[in-house]
Amino acid sequence: MPNTPQSIKVDDVMVRDVARAELPGSRDEVLEILKTKHISGVPIVKNGELLGIVTRTDLLKHPEEEQIAILMTRNPVTITSDKSIVDAARIILDNNIRRLPVVDDGHLIGLVTIADIVGAMGRLNITSPISDYIGNHVVSVWSETPLSVVGEIMELADVKAVPILDSTLMLVGVASDKDLISASVITDKTEMSDMSAGSDDDAWTWESMRDTMSLYYSVSKIQLPDSPVKDLVKLTGEPETALLSSQVSECARKMRRKRIDQLPVITSSKKLLGLVRDKDLLKAIV
Repeated sequence: MPNTPQSIKVDDVMVRDVARAELPGSRDEVLEILKTKHISGVPIVKNGELLGIVTRTDLLKHPEEEQIAILMTRNPVTITSDKSIVDAARIILDNNIRRLPVVDDGHLIGLVTIADIVGAMGRLNITSPISDYIGNHVVSVWSETPLSVVGEIMELADVKAVPILDSTLMLVGVASDKDLISASVITDKTEMSDMSAGSDDDAWTWESMRDTMSLYYSVSKIQLPDSPVKDLVKLTGEPETALLSSQVSECARKMRRKRIDQLPVITSSKKLLGLVRDKDLLKAIV
């Protein structure tokens, strides 16, 4: 492996066997890929040609939408395999995205994500402290907050993860959008709509006499349970953390090893100081 960020190419770190969904396809298919592959976004292709991407955030923001063509972000930003991870990091930061499809002649040949770049950074010797890269936008939740409310908070705040604090303000865990997707269920219910058979243009039609017919239709949506977010902590275990003095490459290795996209930064007494995200670490090489 080359020993400078500029000498590491996208081709060196990208995922070649990319989980993808074909158009036309269903939302449930994308949700299954996200859950089983533990990834945050699925490229959408047709005959090998990249058309868009559907992310976990897209599904959580539009829980009732089932059509991939509507859910997906069209014409995503892409990169070629001969560019360096510094180029990839810069594009990711400039466009506020998490993954870059690697495209050759319009066809998808791979995918490079923040996690792939962070994994490469973990093999370098970047000794600068993470105190230089801590994000200043940290939203935390109480451990008794229902998961459905946590999902709404994360959407409104536009964050991918929230530290979980107990009543003494001690850090007990972290809830990520990946955890929420894993805990989600698809519910089906029948709703009714009254459709009038009368015409508003008919002056002789009285409101009280108007004929109506009831239209019943099925609604399928992604739903989060009302169980407290602390139940996630039982599943995910003790959170990985960092100190202000922790080094960039050290934190990159932790994130890669544990497959997480953020590290809470704490004091020696477990008080939360902030959050360093994998995207924040990219600034160390850009």
